[in-house]
Amino acid sequence: MIIRPDYIEAIKPFIDAPLVKILAGVRRCGKSTILAMMAEELKKRGISSENIIERRYNEMDMDEGFTAKDMYNDLKTAIQGKGRCYLFLDELQEVDGWEKVVNSLLEGCDVDIYVTGSNSKLMSSEISTYLTGRYVSIPVYTLAFKEYLSFKNKDFSEARTVFDEYIQYGGFPLIGISDFDTRSAYHIVEGIYASVITRDISKRHKIRNKELFDRVVRYIIENVGMTFSAPSIVKFMKSENRSLSVESVYNYIKWLSEAFIIYPCQRYDLQGKAVLKTQEKYYLSDISFRYSQMGFDRKMLSAMLENVVYLEMKRRGYDVYIGKNTTKEIDFVGVRREERIYVQVCVELPTGSTRETDNLMEIKDHYHKYVVCRDPLAIGNDNGIEIVHIADFLLRENW
Repeated sequence: MIIRPDYIEAIKPFIDAPLVKILAGVRRCGKSTILAMMAEELKKRGISSENIIERRYNEMDMDEGFTAKDMYNDLKTAIQGKGRCYLFLDELQEVDGWEKVVNSLLEGCDVDIYVTGSNSKLMSSEISTYLTGRYVSIPVYTLAFKEYLSFKNKDFSEARTVFDEYIQYGGFPLIGISDFDTRSAYHIVEGIYASVITRDISKRHKIRNKELFDRVVRYIIENVGMTFSAPSIVKFMKSENRSLSVESVYNYIKWLSEAFIIYPCQRYDLQGKAVLKTQEKYYLSDISFRYSQMGFDRKMLSAMLENVVYLEMKRRGYDVYIGKNTTKEIDFVGVRREERIYVQVCVELPTGSTRETDNLMEIKDHYHKYVVCRDPLAIGNDNGIEIVHIADFLLRENW
């Protein structure tokens, strides 16, 4: 088991706090492994294995007809007479009513509770009825580039070479820890994708026209990092002689977001200092989802570099927006408490052009501004705007 220390450090402050620790992210991003890592951390602190109760609620691991009441009775029996226990409950979204069970245990038993799930409803207002102010959300992502280097046992001196592999394979831990060829790697990711689309979306939401849904999803994946709207998708489908409503598209996007296939990125008006309701972009929870569906193509490199930077900003706790500055667009504005950064992303710096820095130069504040690219000669400073290779940018401790 390769340790992912950033997640352990994020959880440590909440050990033994009267809060449910909720880890949520796309399937196979490593949530179960993080639970196992936490169990080892507790054992190092002197907690007996008997007091660490682990349960997995994957659909295939549960008996048919398993209910929240069954879950409650099982856990009550498991902790009986043991003193303080630590509950590690994996893939809880499969049990209807799990919130009531967790709340009852938190209130009535001497327990510290850690849960994972592959649906963002675990972190939404839907759980607030039972757990208001009594949970902390820790989002889990596929491997950051720094983690990928660690999984491959490479050091920072090899970063730029390894980055070319990372951008081709993505960050699912199973891919990172193994030595698959490209075809095998994408086949594995296709299996993860199919599981999410079929089990977590189509089956859960009883989608009748699976072929039409799949076509909409493919359109969204094809247009990662591009501006589009539900009406524009409906118009495109009509051009292919397919009919669906705007409401259906909104539902599809919502369900894809809940299952962590995509993340929305809203626009932020830098002049009016307000989040705009229109012209969102969407990024994938892992770039390999696009490759598994469409193969690897250098033409998509620009969008995939954006996707990688977007995810890294999310991992570091930034709220990430597309910046709108009058008629100019900034790829990303990252806001974290009182901090802010501005980032432009490109494959290469255009020869004889200042296009990538011009947009940033018009922002008249003191926050850090970056142009991030894959140009091997990219380094320097242009009027306070730092130009940096993407591998170096991703590995920096602080921006």
